[in-house]
Amino acid sequence: MDWREFLARPALKPPPPGLLNSFAGQTILITGAGGSIGSALALRLGALNLAGLVLLEASESNIYTLQHDLTEAAASSPTPLCPSTMILGSAGDRSLLEEIFENHAPRLVFHAAAFKHVPLMEEQPLAAIANNIFATEILVEAAAAHGARTILLSTDKAVEPASVMGATKRVAEEIVLASRGTVLRLGNVLASRDSVAEIFARQIEKGGPLTVTDPAARRYFLTVDEAVNLLLSAALYAEPAAVLAPSLPAPHYVVDLARFMALALRPECEIPIHFTGSRPGDKETERLWSSSDRAVATSFADLVSIETARPTKAPFEQSLARLRAALDARAPAAALDALQALVPDYTPSATVLELARRSRMRVCP
Repeated sequence: MDWREFLARPALKPPPPGLLNSFAGQTILITGAGGSIGSALALRLGALNLAGLVLLEASESNIYTLQHDLTEAAASSPTPLCPSTMILGSAGDRSLLEEIFENHAPRLVFHAAAFKHVPLMEEQPLAAIANNIFATEILVEAAAAHGARTILLSTDKAVEPASVMGATKRVAEEIVLASRGTVLRLGNVLASRDSVAEIFARQIEKGGPLTVTDPAARRYFLTVDEAVNLLLSAALYAEPAAVLAPSLPAPHYVVDLARFMALALRPECEIPIHFTGSRPGDKETERLWSSSDRAVATSFADLVSIETARPTKAPFEQSLARLRAALDARAPAAALDALQALVPDYTPSATVLELARRSRMRVCP
């Protein structure tokens, strides 16, 4: 696919090559290293003069694929790749993280591990809270204790969230910012695993129909290479506790992506498009920052810094403690209350509200 033709804009610029030399001699940890972005980042960093890469991944299948990809990359590279260590495990495993920091001493952490599928997380809010919030908290605490800086891969869905996924990523942002780490918000990454582009490709192969939620649905789209370049730029950004985002023109209509892919992949066929209606947690249009925020240019081309209101420390920590207690008690209603306290502009879907209602009925028959 020629994604440049669809995006109809210049490619976002990578950081200057000279700046990448600042990574030389470092050991870097990537969580979610077997995902589409994590693995592309690992391959890019592997070609730099690092002391080592520590690649943490919870999926056996994903880490096996990454191991194979790194072996192939090493065989075709004119220069040796940096040493890499594969670790199968969770970013929320406190003992494992302590072992990683003690044995490998990474100074920089790219945190790409998360639950990201919006409708699925609407049905599994406690899983999203455990993985996106508290695994992030455990990772950030371990990194801070060992003098490492965390770069969080976040999402436009964290802005005025309408989903559990978005709300949990917004809380994760605040946890990282409190440790003086860096947050990078991205839009939809084309051709990443289980992305809408990959779903469309499978539907086109079968002759359709292509399923789109709403003709008005719009999203920001990036390529995998652009996502990696933005992560590298975010890691090189010197200001602590920064929220960063790509500077992009207006978002694209999702239905235009469907039509573009159908024409590119099966030009001989007229593939129908069915509009299915919005799913739980969906918004018509995502934003990279809210109307009350301010985007400020940075020294990196195509990257802006978002000036946004920050929560007061004590109430935030109290609500986080309430959320942790609700998770331990497996209480969706109490968890939703605490999540709304943490993210006041979060609007829960009918699916999550119904889960909470049933939870309250079980507690108070």
